[in-house]
Amino acid sequence: EGMALPQRILFPPEEICMDWQQRQRPGAGLCNLGSTCYINVILQCLTYTPPLANYLLSGDHSQLCHQQGFCMMCIMEAHVRKVLRSSANVIWPRAVVRDLKFIGEEFEPDMAGDAYEFLRCALEAMQRACLSGSRDVDISSQTTTIIHQIFGGFLKSRVTCLRCQAVSDSYKAFLHVLLDIKAPSSLTTALEDFVTPKKLDGNYCLKCSKCEKKPTASKRVTVHRVPKVFTVCLERAADHTGKKISKIVEYPEYLDLRPYMSDTAGEPLLYSLYALVVHSGDTCLDGHFFCYTKASNGQWYKMDDESVDNCGIHAVLRQQAYLLFYAR
Repeated sequence: EGMALPQRILFPPEEICMDWQQRQRPGAGLCNLGSTCYINVILQCLTYTPPLANYLLSGDHSQLCHQQGFCMMCIMEAHVRKVLRSSANVIWPRAVVRDLKFIGEEFEPDMAGDAYEFLRCALEAMQRACLSGSRDVDISSQTTTIIHQIFGGFLKSRVTCLRCQAVSDSYKAFLHVLLDIKAPSSLTTALEDFVTPKKLDGNYCLKCSKCEKKPTASKRVTVHRVPKVFTVCLERAADHTGKKISKIVEYPEYLDLRPYMSDTAGEPLLYSLYALVVHSGDTCLDGHFFCYTKASNGQWYKMDDESVDNCGIHAVLRQQAYLLFYAR
């Protein structure tokens, strides 16, 4: 398909289990260690990501890890085990806060941060940990780690020259998708906007390889290969001032990704919502983060730092969502 094949498979995809291997009540709440609500929500959403939790609870990573010092996978393995396996009602996520600088240079233990930025950096830190023991891994093989096998997909970018109709395709791996919500009022319309062709002219013109001019072109981005877990950020920052888009954007409990694929023919690609992050506050620069997650017992819970409270799907679907997590 124009994409290079990996030389090595770093984690066998058939070993990923999408269903919880054991069903239980939800685990512990997380203590806020001073402006750490943005960390807590991401830790909870990752803890209740079934294929990741199954792998971390197996202990396979730490048994084979030779990394000296900081390892995000070892930290997550210990954290998930503590949250889901201990009888404590509240856990102090000290190890994560202690090593914050290694996760992302922009984070300070006593300063507020953004949940999406922390998710981005946490996934990248886990990805680096998965690659630490493997030398000279080609780019395609890097997308075969357990992290990419769970969260990773590929986007296809097709540029069409509007002068000679020549077509050029490129592919890019992704672990999460950022969606513009300035106009859309629902997740599905935001995804439709995302895959709608955009005109490239003026400074954005690219030299056409066929007619060797810089004509106006059309660019269309589509989902080329779907991830097992589809993670979406609804971009609520109106501009660089921190002004926030506070409107409700509707999102479904079940999402079909088929209409946004490069190939829209075929069976529906159905995903089920299992976690979401909410930001409450008037601007993006302050406020508070809390989340909703679906535990292994199939029940939804509102998780707000130390508190873990049972709730129904109707409450879950009425939130001013910021991050949405869907599992295949």
